[in-house]
Amino acid sequence: MDWLRIIRRKRWRGLWKFKKSLIALMTGIVLVVPFLSSSNACSFPAIYNFGDSNSDTGAVSAAFGRVPFPNGKTFFGKPSGRFCVGRLIIDFIAKTSQIKSNLPRPEDFSKALYTLDSGQNDLQFWLESMREEQVKASIPNIIDHFALAIEKLYQEGARKFWIHNTGPIGCLPSMVIKYPPKPGNADQNGCIRPFNEVAQEFNKQLTDRVSRLRAQLHDAVLIYVDIYSAKYTLITEAKKHGFVSPFEYCCGNWREHDAKCWEKVILNGTKVGAAICNDPSKYISWDGIHYTEAANHWIANRIMDGSFSDPPGSIPNACMQS
Repeated sequence: MDWLRIIRRKRWRGLWKFKKSLIALMTGIVLVVPFLSSSNACSFPAIYNFGDSNSDTGAVSAAFGRVPFPNGKTFFGKPSGRFCVGRLIIDFIAKTSQIKSNLPRPEDFSKALYTLDSGQNDLQFWLESMREEQVKASIPNIIDHFALAIEKLYQEGARKFWIHNTGPIGCLPSMVIKYPPKPGNADQNGCIRPFNEVAQEFNKQLTDRVSRLRAQLHDAVLIYVDIYSAKYTLITEAKKHGFVSPFEYCCGNWREHDAKCWEKVILNGTKVGAAICNDPSKYISWDGIHYTEAANHWIANRIMDGSFSDPPGSIPNACMQS
């Protein structure tokens, strides 16, 4: 991968150790950027982000081939290595300023912020192939690996962690379309209640494990961010904030062809590309699975001030904690 060659050229042996520790858990290291805090008193020299495609800014393209257009359409004007029409939550958190000549130094590792999210890829895949109770039974193993990854990072010098829980999987348009809620299985917003209950159980166990890690890693700061509640609030209040129905999506065709945003389908005997909405900023969902830039921006604004954090506190405050 290109980023690994860069790391080797820069002799970032510490970062390579992090990657080996986490490769079995995460899809990869997806963002390494200088971070400028809004606080004059304290700032992080870098953010190291680990996660799935909700915060994936290149690992998918590196591993499986370039993420194609129309991803990146409204902000970058071209595919940018992430499944989104524009920026992700991590972009807004970082207020990104990425220059290769300005990569963080190895000695900055212990001063950086480490953002982690997990759960959606594993839970969504399993919910599509097994019963909810079987998926719940697999959660402790996922949490164990997640905790091990944090411990490995800690052993290498990481001290500040910003940990996202998983979102309401039962509200993803692709899931609602493919697995319409049975009578009594829909919640107040029309989401699939049993799927969301699986996500909630994952988050409960993640909360408990983070609490245990705080007691174990005495000089570390672990901030648990309730992404589930932030996203569910947006889904509940979609129209209030200028969005269309949360089960509408901008690009792709899950209803008739199970087609991803960039895939062509046969329509009346002709192969055509997926239709794209006129204004992605009106949609919460970009492609039935991933959120639009507008939705990511809304969520980022709610979590960065600490409103959905435990303990409460903004990212600049996290920098000052010890």
